[in-house]
Amino acid sequence: MTVEVKALAGRIMKTIKRINSSRLIIAIIITCLSPVNLIKSFSMKEELKKLLFETGAVKTGEFILSSGKKSNLYIDCRKITLHPKGAKLIGKIILDKIKDLKVNAIGGLTLGADPITSAVVTLSDIPGFIVRKKEKEHGTKQKIEGLIEKGWNVVIVEDVSTTGASALQAIEAVESIGAIVVKVISVVDREEGAAEAFKKYDFDPIFKKTDLL
Repeated sequence: MTVEVKALAGRIMKTIKRINSSRLIIAIIITCLSPVNLIKSFSMKEELKKLLFETGAVKTGEFILSSGKKSNLYIDCRKITLHPKGAKLIGKIILDKIKDLKVNAIGGLTLGADPITSAVVTLSDIPGFIVRKKEKEHGTKQKIEGLIEKGWNVVIVEDVSTTGASALQAIEAVESIGAIVVKVISVVDREEGAAEAFKKYDFDPIFKKTDLL
Protein backbone atom coordinates (compact mmCIF):
# COMPACT_ATOMS: atom_id res chain seq x y z
CA MET A 1 0.00 0.00 0.00
CA THR A 2 1.47 3.36 -1.03
CA VAL A 3 1.95 6.24 1.39
CA GLU A 4 -0.79 8.21 -0.41
CA VAL A 5 -3.30 5.36 -0.10
CA LYS A 6 -2.47 4.89 3.58
CA ALA A 7 -2.95 8.58 4.21
CA LEU A 8 -6.30 8.56 2.41
CA ALA A 9 -7.44 5.48 4.35
CA GLY A 10 -6.48 7.20 7.58
CA ARG A 11 -8.51 10.30 6.74
CA ILE A 12 -11.53 8.15 5.81
CA MET A 13 -11.36 6.27 9.12
CA LYS A 14 -11.13 9.54 11.09
CA THR A 15 -14.17 10.87 9.24
CA ILE A 16 -16.14 7.70 9.95
CA LYS A 17 -15.35 7.94 13.66
CA ARG A 18 -16.72 11.48 13.73
CA ILE A 19 -20.01 10.45 12.10
CA ASN A 20 -22.87 9.46 14.40
CA SER A 21 -23.04 5.66 14.23
CA SER A 22 -26.80 5.55 13.54
CA ARG A 23 -26.41 7.96 10.64
CA LEU A 24 -23.57 5.86 9.27
CA ILE A 25 -25.69 2.72 9.40
CA ILE A 26 -28.55 4.49 7.59
CA ALA A 27 -26.14 5.77 4.93
CA ILE A 28 -24.74 2.26 4.39
CA ILE A 29 -28.23 0.76 4.10
CA ILE A 30 -29.32 3.40 1.58
CA THR A 31 -26.16 2.87 -0.46
CA CYS A 32 -26.62 -0.89 -0.48
CA LEU A 33 -30.31 -0.80 -1.37
CA SER A 34 -30.21 1.91 -4.05
CA PRO A 35 -29.13 -0.47 -6.86
CA VAL A 36 -31.86 -2.89 -5.79
CA ASN A 37 -34.45 -0.10 -6.00
CA LEU A 38 -33.21 0.90 -9.44
CA ILE A 39 -33.50 -2.69 -10.67
CA LYS A 40 -36.97 -3.03 -9.14
CA SER A 41 -38.12 0.21 -10.79
CA PHE A 42 -36.75 -0.92 -14.17
CA SER A 43 -38.45 -4.30 -13.78
CA MET A 44 -41.86 -2.71 -13.05
CA LYS A 45 -41.51 -0.46 -16.08
CA GLU A 46 -40.67 -3.43 -18.31
CA GLU A 47 -43.68 -5.34 -16.95
CA LEU A 48 -45.93 -2.39 -17.73
CA LYS A 49 -44.49 -2.05 -21.23
CA LYS A 50 -45.14 -5.73 -21.86
CA LEU A 51 -48.72 -5.31 -20.63
CA LEU A 52 -49.27 -2.36 -22.98
CA PHE A 53 -48.69 -4.66 -25.93
CA GLU A 54 -50.38 -7.75 -24.47
CA THR A 55 -53.63 -5.87 -23.86
CA GLY A 56 -53.61 -4.23 -27.29
CA ALA A 57 -53.23 -0.77 -25.74
CA VAL A 58 -50.61 0.10 -28.36
CA LYS A 59 -51.85 0.03 -31.95
CA THR A 60 -50.19 0.98 -35.22
CA GLY A 61 -51.95 2.27 -38.34
CA GLU A 62 -53.54 5.55 -39.40
CA PHE A 63 -55.30 7.43 -36.61
CA ILE A 64 -56.75 10.88 -35.92
CA LEU A 65 -56.02 11.98 -32.36
CA SER A 66 -58.25 14.10 -30.11
CA SER A 67 -55.90 17.00 -30.89
CA GLY A 68 -56.80 16.63 -34.57
CA LYS A 69 -53.32 15.45 -35.50
CA LYS A 70 -52.67 12.33 -37.58
CA SER A 71 -50.55 9.58 -36.09
CA ASN A 72 -49.25 6.12 -36.95
CA LEU A 73 -49.42 5.12 -33.28
CA TYR A 74 -52.50 4.97 -31.06
CA ILE A 75 -52.29 4.37 -27.33
CA ASP A 76 -55.45 3.28 -25.49
CA CYS A 77 -54.15 3.69 -21.95
CA ARG A 78 -57.45 2.73 -20.34
CA LYS A 79 -56.66 -0.86 -21.26
CA ILE A 80 -53.89 -0.75 -18.65
CA THR A 81 -55.05 1.96 -16.21
CA LEU A 82 -58.25 -0.08 -15.70
CA HIS A 83 -56.39 -3.41 -15.71
CA PRO A 84 -55.76 -4.88 -12.20
CA LYS A 85 -52.07 -5.52 -12.81
CA GLY A 86 -51.62 -2.38 -14.90
CA ALA A 87 -53.17 -0.13 -12.26
CA LYS A 88 -50.94 -1.59 -9.54
CA LEU A 89 -47.81 -1.19 -11.64
CA ILE A 90 -48.65 2.40 -12.57
CA GLY A 91 -49.41 3.24 -8.94
CA LYS A 92 -46.13 1.73 -7.73
CA ILE A 93 -44.06 3.42 -10.44
CA ILE A 94 -45.60 6.81 -9.65
CA LEU A 95 -45.02 6.34 -5.92
CA ASP A 96 -41.40 5.53 -6.70
CA LYS A 97 -41.10 8.72 -8.77
CA ILE A 98 -42.45 10.91 -5.97
CA LYS A 99 -40.90 9.15 -2.97
CA ASP A 100 -38.47 12.02 -2.31
CA LEU A 101 -41.11 14.76 -2.63
CA LYS A 102 -43.49 16.18 -0.08
CA VAL A 103 -46.85 15.42 -1.73
CA ASN A 104 -50.18 16.31 -0.13
CA ALA A 105 -52.49 15.15 -2.93
CA ILE A 106 -52.57 13.68 -6.42
CA GLY A 107 -55.08 13.99 -9.27
CA GLY A 108 -55.81 15.28 -12.73
CA LEU A 109 -58.43 15.98 -15.37
CA THR A 110 -61.28 13.51 -15.63
CA LEU A 111 -61.56 10.94 -17.25
CA GLY A 112 -58.05 9.80 -18.14
CA ALA A 113 -56.49 10.67 -14.79
CA ASP A 114 -59.18 9.08 -12.60
CA PRO A 115 -58.00 5.43 -12.53
CA ILE A 116 -54.38 6.56 -12.16
CA THR A 117 -55.30 8.71 -9.17
CA SER A 118 -57.28 5.83 -7.64
CA ALA A 119 -54.33 3.45 -8.05
CA VAL A 120 -51.98 5.78 -6.17
CA VAL A 121 -54.53 6.56 -3.45
CA THR A 122 -55.20 2.84 -2.88
CA LEU A 123 -51.49 2.01 -2.56
CA SER A 124 -50.55 4.94 -0.33
CA ASP A 125 -51.72 7.47 2.24
CA ILE A 126 -51.89 10.25 -0.37
CA PRO A 127 -55.36 11.79 -0.89
CA GLY A 128 -56.75 12.24 -4.39
CA PHE A 129 -58.80 14.75 -6.35
CA ILE A 130 -60.59 14.95 -9.68
CA VAL A 131 -60.70 18.04 -11.89
CA ARG A 132 -63.89 18.43 -13.90
CA LYS A 133 -63.72 19.67 -17.49
CA LYS A 134 -66.20 22.33 -16.46
CA GLU A 135 -67.80 23.37 -13.21
CA LYS A 136 -70.91 21.42 -12.30
CA GLU A 137 -74.08 23.47 -12.55
CA HIS A 138 -75.67 22.29 -9.31
CA GLY A 139 -74.83 21.83 -5.64
CA THR A 140 -71.52 23.42 -4.69
CA LYS A 141 -70.66 24.10 -8.38
CA GLN A 142 -67.12 22.90 -7.78
CA LYS A 143 -64.63 22.24 -10.53
CA ILE A 144 -62.41 20.13 -8.26
CA GLU A 145 -63.78 17.15 -6.35
CA GLY A 146 -61.97 15.33 -3.57
CA LEU A 147 -59.25 16.39 -1.19
CA ILE A 148 -57.12 19.44 -1.97
CA GLU A 149 -56.37 22.67 -0.14
CA LYS A 150 -54.59 25.96 -0.64
CA GLY A 151 -50.84 25.58 -0.10
CA TRP A 152 -50.80 21.83 -0.72
CA ASN A 153 -48.10 20.28 -2.89
CA VAL A 154 -49.85 18.29 -5.60
CA VAL A 155 -48.92 15.91 -8.42
CA ILE A 156 -50.87 16.09 -11.69
CA VAL A 157 -51.34 12.83 -13.59
CA GLU A 158 -52.77 11.86 -16.97
CA ASP A 159 -52.74 8.80 -19.18
CA VAL A 160 -51.42 10.08 -22.54
CA SER A 161 -49.81 13.47 -23.11
CA THR A 162 -49.88 14.86 -26.64
CA THR A 163 -49.95 18.66 -26.53
CA GLY A 164 -50.39 18.74 -22.76
CA ALA A 165 -53.71 20.58 -22.98
CA SER A 166 -55.62 18.25 -20.63
CA ALA A 167 -53.06 18.37 -17.85
CA LEU A 168 -52.74 22.14 -18.26
CA GLN A 169 -56.47 22.45 -17.54
CA ALA A 170 -55.93 20.53 -14.32
CA ILE A 171 -52.88 22.62 -13.44
CA GLU A 172 -54.81 25.84 -13.99
CA ALA A 173 -57.64 24.61 -11.77
CA VAL A 174 -55.45 23.59 -8.83
CA GLU A 175 -53.27 26.68 -9.05
CA SER A 176 -56.39 28.87 -9.02
CA ILE A 177 -57.14 27.66 -5.48
CA GLY A 178 -53.55 28.11 -4.34
CA ALA A 179 -52.17 24.57 -4.62
CA ILE A 180 -48.58 24.06 -5.80
CA VAL A 181 -47.79 21.65 -8.65
CA VAL A 182 -44.57 19.79 -7.77
CA LYS A 183 -44.65 17.20 -10.56
CA VAL A 184 -46.55 16.22 -13.71
CA ILE A 185 -46.62 12.52 -14.64
CA SER A 186 -48.18 10.84 -17.65
CA VAL A 187 -48.14 7.15 -18.52
CA VAL A 188 -47.07 7.95 -22.09
CA ASP A 189 -45.66 11.14 -23.60
CA ARG A 190 -46.33 11.17 -27.34
CA GLU A 191 -43.49 13.70 -27.71
CA GLU A 192 -45.67 16.11 -29.65
CA GLY A 193 -45.44 19.25 -27.55
CA ALA A 194 -46.24 18.24 -23.97
CA ALA A 195 -42.67 18.65 -22.72
CA GLU A 196 -42.61 22.21 -24.02
CA ALA A 197 -46.05 22.91 -22.53
CA PHE A 198 -44.84 21.70 -19.13
CA LYS A 199 -41.44 23.45 -19.23
CA LYS A 200 -42.30 25.36 -16.03
CA TYR A 201 -42.94 22.08 -14.21
CA ASP A 202 -41.15 18.82 -13.43
CA PHE A 203 -42.56 16.63 -16.23
CA ASP A 204 -41.68 12.98 -15.74
CA PRO A 205 -43.56 10.52 -18.01
CA ILE A 206 -43.29 6.78 -17.43
CA PHE A 207 -42.80 6.17 -21.15
CA LYS A 208 -42.02 8.28 -24.18
CA LYS A 209 -43.40 7.40 -27.60
CA THR A 210 -39.93 6.36 -28.74
CA ASP A 211 -39.80 3.77 -25.93
CA LEU A 212 -42.71 1.95 -27.55
CA LEU A 213 -41.62 1.96 -31.17
